[in-house]
Amino acid sequence: MTVEQTRSRRAMDRIGLLLARHGGISNARMRQALEATGLTMRQGITLMHLAETGPIGQQALMEALKVDPSALVAILNDLERDNLVERRRDPADRRRHIVAITEAGTSAVTRVDTTMSAVERELLAHLDPDEIATLHTLLARINTSVNDEACAES
Repeated sequence: MTVEQTRSRRAMDRIGLLLARHGGISNARMRQALEATGLTMRQGITLMHLAETGPIGQQALMEALKVDPSALVAILNDLERDNLVERRRDPADRRRHIVAITEAGTSAVTRVDTTMSAVERELLAHLDPDEIATLHTLLARINTSVNDEACAES
């Protein structure tokens, strides 16, 4: 093996580069799969969260999803336009909006879940269940934040 091949090999063994490469590929595959459902990644995540939590205040939803208020408004506007969520005033506090998933939204979550599961099965096909569990645990511990300036997602 030449010195250049050794250097190249070491570069490809760097964990940060491996995460970036696999993360980029995973992200692209998830986005492509979600496009087939007619949703963006953020819309899919929002619907999945609403399906799990039930009706929730818009402020609490923003905090749970860790998105900027204007970004959440745009996401909810699109989802509401497509009859996937509804916003209504909280009868106890008219300044507060409650966001709820609709029946159509629940159906969309089923499609999103099926789509994401298929992508995950393909990506993780060479790992056994214990390895997948370990990978999940380790990835959850990586020091990243959605508030990182380098993370300007559209």
